[in-house]
Amino acid sequence: MLPDFLVTETTVRESGEGAVIDSGALPGNDLYLTLGITHAVEQESIEVEIYGSADGVHWPARPLSGFPAKFYCGTYRLVLHSPCARYLKAIWTVRRWSRGDNRPYFRFYIFGQLEHDRAMAAA
Repeated sequence: MLPDFLVTETTVRESGEGAVIDSGALPGNDLYLTLGITHAVEQESIEVEIYGSADGVHWPARPLSGFPAKFYCGTYRLVLHSPCARYLKAIWTVRRWSRGDNRPYFRFYIFGQLEHDRAMAAA
Protein backbone atom coordinates (compact mmCIF):
# COMPACT_ATOMS: atom_id res chain seq x y z
CA MET A 1 0.00 0.00 0.00
CA LEU A 2 1.44 3.36 -1.01
CA PRO A 3 3.03 5.68 0.06
CA ASP A 4 6.00 3.38 0.29
CA PHE A 5 9.36 2.55 -1.23
CA LEU A 6 9.29 0.47 -4.39
CA VAL A 7 13.03 0.10 -3.82
CA THR A 8 14.54 1.06 -0.46
CA GLU A 9 17.89 2.80 -0.70
CA THR A 10 20.22 0.17 -2.04
CA THR A 11 23.62 -0.16 -3.67
CA VAL A 12 23.78 -1.98 -7.00
CA ARG A 13 26.66 -3.05 -9.19
CA GLU A 14 24.59 -4.91 -11.77
CA SER A 15 21.15 -4.85 -13.37
CA GLY A 16 18.26 -6.27 -11.38
CA GLU A 17 14.73 -5.85 -10.13
CA GLY A 18 12.93 -4.89 -6.96
CA ALA A 19 10.29 -6.72 -4.99
CA VAL A 20 6.65 -6.81 -6.08
CA ILE A 21 4.73 -4.02 -4.30
CA ASP A 22 0.96 -3.88 -3.77
CA SER A 23 0.21 -0.29 -4.72
CA GLY A 24 -3.35 -0.35 -3.45
CA ALA A 25 -4.00 2.05 -6.33
CA LEU A 26 -7.55 2.82 -7.20
CA PRO A 27 -8.53 3.64 -10.79
CA GLY A 28 -8.46 7.37 -11.38
CA ASN A 29 -5.54 8.10 -9.04
CA ASP A 30 -2.24 9.28 -10.44
CA LEU A 31 0.85 7.66 -8.99
CA TYR A 32 3.89 9.83 -8.27
CA LEU A 33 7.27 8.09 -8.34
CA THR A 34 10.55 9.59 -7.16
CA LEU A 35 13.90 8.15 -8.19
CA GLY A 36 16.65 9.35 -5.88
CA ILE A 37 20.24 8.66 -6.88
CA THR A 38 22.47 9.26 -3.87
CA HIS A 39 25.76 7.94 -5.24
CA ALA A 40 27.14 7.48 -8.75
CA VAL A 41 30.57 7.40 -10.33
CA GLU A 42 31.59 8.83 -13.69
CA GLN A 43 31.08 7.04 -16.99
CA GLU A 44 28.04 4.99 -16.01
CA SER A 45 24.26 5.09 -16.39
CA ILE A 46 21.15 3.66 -14.77
CA GLU A 47 17.78 3.23 -16.46
CA VAL A 48 14.68 2.24 -14.48
CA GLU A 49 11.43 0.81 -15.89
CA ILE A 50 8.22 0.38 -13.90
CA TYR A 51 6.12 -2.69 -14.66
CA GLY A 52 2.52 -3.27 -13.59
CA SER A 53 0.47 -6.41 -13.09
CA ALA A 54 -3.14 -7.07 -12.13
CA ASP A 55 -2.29 -10.20 -10.12
CA GLY A 56 1.39 -9.81 -9.18
CA VAL A 57 2.29 -13.01 -11.05
CA HIS A 58 1.90 -12.29 -14.77
CA TRP A 59 3.88 -9.32 -16.09
CA PRO A 60 3.56 -7.77 -19.56
CA ALA A 61 6.53 -7.50 -21.89
CA ARG A 62 6.31 -3.69 -21.92
CA PRO A 63 6.68 -1.40 -18.91
CA LEU A 64 4.02 1.08 -17.79
CA SER A 65 6.64 3.79 -17.85
CA GLY A 66 10.19 4.46 -16.80
CA PHE A 67 12.97 6.86 -16.02
CA PRO A 68 15.29 7.39 -18.98
CA ALA A 69 19.02 6.81 -18.48
CA LYS A 70 20.48 8.89 -15.64
CA PHE A 71 24.16 9.63 -15.16
CA TYR A 72 24.30 11.83 -12.05
CA CYS A 73 23.09 12.03 -8.47
CA GLY A 74 19.77 13.81 -8.07
CA THR A 75 16.05 13.44 -7.56
CA TYR A 76 13.88 12.66 -10.57
CA ARG A 77 10.08 12.49 -10.73
CA LEU A 78 7.64 10.55 -12.85
CA VAL A 79 3.83 10.50 -12.92
CA LEU A 80 1.90 7.37 -13.87
CA HIS A 81 -1.52 8.61 -14.91
CA SER A 82 -4.25 6.30 -13.55
CA PRO A 83 -2.30 3.04 -13.70
CA CYS A 84 -4.68 0.11 -13.97
CA ALA A 85 -2.19 -2.28 -12.37
CA ARG A 86 -2.45 -3.07 -8.67
CA TYR A 87 1.05 -4.57 -8.38
CA LEU A 88 4.23 -2.76 -9.36
CA LYS A 89 7.90 -3.61 -9.63
CA ALA A 90 10.97 -1.73 -10.76
CA ILE A 91 13.57 -3.21 -13.09
CA TRP A 92 16.87 -1.39 -13.53
CA THR A 93 19.66 -1.66 -16.04
CA VAL A 94 23.12 -0.31 -15.24
CA ARG A 95 26.00 0.23 -17.65
CA ARG A 96 29.60 1.39 -17.32
CA TRP A 97 31.97 2.22 -20.15
CA SER A 98 35.30 3.17 -18.52
CA ARG A 99 38.65 1.46 -19.04
CA GLY A 100 39.17 0.60 -15.35
CA ASP A 101 36.72 -1.29 -13.17
CA ASN A 102 33.90 -2.18 -15.57
CA ARG A 103 31.30 -2.74 -12.85
CA PRO A 104 28.87 0.14 -12.29
CA TYR A 105 28.22 1.49 -8.80
CA PHE A 106 24.94 3.22 -7.95
CA ARG A 107 23.09 3.90 -4.71
CA PHE A 108 19.43 4.78 -5.28
CA TYR A 109 15.84 4.48 -4.07
CA ILE A 110 12.37 4.70 -5.62
CA PHE A 111 9.49 6.12 -3.59
CA GLY A 112 5.86 6.04 -4.70
CA GLN A 113 2.75 7.80 -3.49
CA LEU A 114 -0.79 8.30 -4.71
CA GLU A 115 -2.00 11.72 -5.85
CA HIS A 116 -4.33 12.04 -2.85
CA ASP A 117 -1.54 11.25 -0.34
CA ARG A 118 0.81 13.69 -2.03
CA ALA A 119 -1.79 16.47 -1.93
CA MET A 120 -2.50 15.83 1.76
CA ALA A 121 1.22 15.94 2.61
CA ALA A 122 1.60 19.27 0.80
CA ALA A 123 -1.34 20.84 2.68
